[in-house]
Amino acid sequence: MKFKVTYKNGDNTGEGVFEALDKFELFNELKKEGLSLIKFSEIKKHNLNIDIPFLSANKIKFHDRIIFARNLGSMLKAGLPLSRALQVIEKQSKSPKMKSVLNTLIKNIAEGKTLNQSLSLFPENFNSLVTSMVRAGEESGSLAESLKLVADQMEKNYTLMKKVKGAMIYPAIILSVMVVIGILMLVYVVPGLTATFTELHADLPFSTKVVLGISDLLQNHYILMLAGLIAIIFIFISTIRTKKGKWFIDRAIIKIPVIGEIVVQTNSARTTRTMSSLLASGVEVVKCAQITRDVLQNSLYRDVMEKVSVAIQKGQPISKVFEDYESIYPAFVAEMASVGEETGKLSEMFGQTAEYYEEEVEQKTKDMSQIVEPFLMVIIGLAVGFFAVSMITPMYTVLNNIN
Repeated sequence: MKFKVTYKNGDNTGEGVFEALDKFELFNELKKEGLSLIKFSEIKKHNLNIDIPFLSANKIKFHDRIIFARNLGSMLKAGLPLSRALQVIEKQSKSPKMKSVLNTLIKNIAEGKTLNQSLSLFPENFNSLVTSMVRAGEESGSLAESLKLVADQMEKNYTLMKKVKGAMIYPAIILSVMVVIGILMLVYVVPGLTATFTELHADLPFSTKVVLGISDLLQNHYILMLAGLIAIIFIFISTIRTKKGKWFIDRAIIKIPVIGEIVVQTNSARTTRTMSSLLASGVEVVKCAQITRDVLQNSLYRDVMEKVSVAIQKGQPISKVFEDYESIYPAFVAEMASVGEETGKLSEMFGQTAEYYEEEVEQKTKDMSQIVEPFLMVIIGLAVGFFAVSMITPMYTVLNNIN
């Protein structure tokens, strides 16, 4: 849980965003840091997490955040003080948004706040994964190493998602072009044929009536169609805003051939990579599970990580939970988790698991382009064939009647 807190530090008053399991842990954390609580409020999470560029005015590019973490870690390792390192990065940065954030960080560090407290003021740019790893580094005196792990974690996630999105671009473009061409045909070509069929009083088959009906809607009732499209989009968004609706959509996605397998392996890689990075930074295992849950977007995987968190608190092995959910987490994840628990090298085992699935996703996305191309050709062929048959069949009927 995240809380917006107003606190007192000596004679000074400040505000910040803190993470805690509940309000009691929040009080204890503030007390440890020598802060007096004035007031607090829980920051509610939105059910739908959509990154819309024109609504994300303060969002820093993901690549800029990776460079920030990597450069800051390198400078701290070289012996530069934190405030000086931030000033150097601020001067080098060309992004106005990044400069604004860095100026705030520099000011907060000068006032005596920790880097973790300062970063938590920007949850849209630095999530709980980043702030927790930074906090663990500050507490253990290994901030430079933690920042390197943060950069590595962010870069792995960035590369993984880039590969998945890249694999979707080609089919999306082809389908979009096909839809546009179809609409143009229905608006400009079909009306001429409709007039011909009407004049000749041709007996039209069902497929032709469907094509002519869609053409008529696009020409004469486009406002109605637009309203219908908006209504469908609204219903879809409203559905995935609900817990049951999002669960149903997420469940359906992993059942799609090829795509579902990529989704499973992507979430497996992201889960194990996040757990590995957090454990390597020294974050306690219960907190690791909770942060990993927040990082994942698919509700099925979030539910499993919630169960992992509960199991850890009850003293049960993590591997047992993964075994119970082999339908979404492959058996390899549970096996590696079990080995990690037995050997005391859970972070390393999760890291190796993440590497394995990241390589699998890379290979799958390459294979997908080879699979999708003939599949798209079949779809295009069926669409063109349906249109051609629908338009040509009435013509043959008319010609036969004339003869």
